[in-house]
Amino acid sequence: MFVFVMFRRLMGVERAAVPDTLLVLSAVLPWQFFATALAESSSSLITNTNLISKVYFPRIIIPVSAVITAFADFLVTLGLLALVMVWLQFPPALTLVAMPFFWLLAFGLSVGLGLFLAALNVEYRDFRYLVPFIIQLGLFVSPIAFSSSNIPERWRMAYALNPLVGIIDGFRWSILGGRTPLDPYAVLTSVVLTLLSVAFGVWYFRRMERGFADVI
Repeated sequence: MFVFVMFRRLMGVERAAVPDTLLVLSAVLPWQFFATALAESSSSLITNTNLISKVYFPRIIIPVSAVITAFADFLVTLGLLALVMVWLQFPPALTLVAMPFFWLLAFGLSVGLGLFLAALNVEYRDFRYLVPFIIQLGLFVSPIAFSSSNIPERWRMAYALNPLVGIIDGFRWSILGGRTPLDPYAVLTSVVLTLLSVAFGVWYFRRMERGFADVI
C-alpha cells in the first residue's frame, strides 16, 4: 500500500480531497479481494483432483467456494481500513450503504473469470502459470495508486472497459463519503461486463465439466 502512496507523490499525481493513505487503501480493498479470489478459484480444480475424480457432485461449487473463502481476507482488509479511518478521524458517510453493491460486482467478476480460468486450467495445465502474470498486469492497469479522474478525458471511456475501474471507483466513492469522483458510465460498464463474464464463465465451465474426470 505504501508503495502506491509513494508512487502518487513521486509522479506528482494531483492531490485528492482525501488523504493519500485512504485513497489507496480503499482501492486495495476490492483489488485484494478480486486478486485472491481469482487466484484461488482458477487453481481450485487442480488442487482438488482427488475429490473430482472419486466423487460426483456439481463441480461448479469448488471455484465458487474459493471466491467465498476470499471474503475472509476482504474482512481483514476492511477492518484495517476502519482502523485507519478512526486514526485519521475520517468518519463514514451514508454512501457506505452502497459498498455491498460494488462488492457484489467484484464477487460476480471473480466468479465469472474464475470459472473460465478453472476450466481452462484443467484442459491446458500450463495456463496456470500465466494467471499470476494476468493478475499482476491487472494491478497496474487498475486505478489503485490514482483515480480514474486522473486519466485524460479522451481516454476514460476506453479505460472504463477494464471492469475493475467502475468497481474500485465505486468502493472509493462509497467508503470515502462521495469525496472521490464516480463516473456512471464506468459503473454501468462494470455491471455489463460482470454479467457477461458470469454468463460466459458458467457456460464455458458447464461445457467443459463433462470431461473433467477424464482429463484431470
